[in-house]
Amino acid sequence: MKPDGPYRADPDSVPWAAGGTVVVLVAALGAVAVYAFGAALAAVHPLIAIAVNAVAVLGVAPTAWRWRYTPVVRWVLAGAAVGLVLGWLAILVDGISGLL
Repeated sequence: MKPDGPYRADPDSVPWAAGGTVVVLVAALGAVAVYAFGAALAAVHPLIAIAVNAVAVLGVAPTAWRWRYTPVVRWVLAGAAVGLVLGWLAILVDGISGLL
């Protein structure tokens, strides 16, 4: 699917090294933030952690979807998505290991 709008990136000029660095850094920061916030909320009540995370993701998703082809922002969004998934996995592993 081709992007709509004025923010079309030329496929031959994609800065993979710089973009990959941004993805890794944003993913690391995002994963730590999601884990810390989710673990703090889960200490209060696990359902609060799930609800707050779901509301946050559902609120950000439409904007992230619109910005996915913007040349610089797409790297930040990719890192944020990876960080979010890694943070959720860390919370899950921490929760399951606490039950054992």
